[in-house]
Amino acid sequence: MSDDKPHILVVDDDERLRNLLARYLSEHRYIVTTASDAADASAKLASVAFDLIVLDLMMPGENGLEFAARLRRTSGVPILMLTAMSEPEDRILGLEQGADDYMVKPFEPRELLLRIGNILKRIPQSEAAPTELRLGELVFDLDREELRQGDEIIRLTSVETALLKALAKRPGMPISREDLIELTGAAGGDRAVDVQVTRLRRKIEDDPRDPRFLQTVRGKGYVLRPD
Repeated sequence: MSDDKPHILVVDDDERLRNLLARYLSEHRYIVTTASDAADASAKLASVAFDLIVLDLMMPGENGLEFAARLRRTSGVPILMLTAMSEPEDRILGLEQGADDYMVKPFEPRELLLRIGNILKRIPQSEAAPTELRLGELVFDLDREELRQGDEIIRLTSVETALLKALAKRPGMPISREDLIELTGAAGGDRAVDVQVTRLRRKIEDDPRDPRFLQTVRGKGYVLRPD
């Protein structure tokens, strides 16, 4: 992150509100990226490690509740959910699906800042995502998206890079094939993910048939276990 500023992803189908939030948060020490829906957010999450997501509940396609529930299967990134629905049941449902906090529209921008600040303060500094992972003699730099062996850069395709980065952001956490498709944009279904994993293993494993780092977890998908 530039200058150690927290990076926030704002997900809302309302372009006017999305732009207003982006401008306001940018003026108050945050780096802001926006997404218009869940699919757009998933694509951006595949390439950037965000510190917090401001998520609208009512969106076309996959709504905020569904997106939060799916995201929680692979990520612990904090979620502040926004909604026009103010009933207690709605708030409880949002929290049950993985939201860390819940705000009802319309809201005061200053309150949004306070809530974001409070959420970020609760995150232990030690849980910050690593920027480099070591795989034996190889080092993967998540920021540069580079795999190196000493001074040599190991060439990866764009899909291999997205796959390695998605797994590297969640070391030790199994990720399903379905979620890897969402995170990497791999076309062709489960089989395509398996093919990409096989290709990636050839580049990071001493023995791809007996992988040490990129392992299969039966019934759950794949997991990266760095040194």
